[in-house]
Amino acid sequence: MENNFFGEASAVILGLGELRVGRCPMGTIGLGSCIALILHDRRRSLAGLAHIMLPESRGSADRPGKFADTAVSVLIEEMEKDGSTRFSLAAIVVGGASMFEFSANALNIGERNIAAVKDRLREEGLRIEHEETGGRVGRSVYYWPEGKGRLIIKRADGTCVEI
Repeated sequence: MENNFFGEASAVILGLGELRVGRCPMGTIGLGSCIALILHDRRRSLAGLAHIMLPESRGSADRPGKFADTAVSVLIEEMEKDGSTRFSLAAIVVGGASMFEFSANALNIGERNIAAVKDRLREEGLRIEHEETGGRVGRSVYYWPEGKGRLIIKRADGTCVEI
């Protein structure tokens, strides 16, 4: 498949632990146990994206997009600065794959990331509009905030979905 078949070449690509709020196309590639959290305000065609690596910051404030417990709050705050209200936001959660097999379940970062993001969204009163989490396949995500929003998820197994 050609790299720009779906228009993803126009997207701003976020790296590990980064977050961004805006109206431009954005994405993140190579999600394994990480989570791509997208908050979308359809009324304003505004979105926020965080590439979350770990469930909890444990007091670290250097990169809020890196942790589930800080990324959700910062995305909401940044979107509210641009005129969104909490009630106009919906969430999309993608990622959290189990990339490695461990004997101790406590080491499963993907599952822990999924649970942490969903807990924070619930605490903030935000609904999850779409979710593709878990499994054993990595993913890349591209999102266009205009209108109702356009989401493309490319899976490492070669399958691709557009929502």
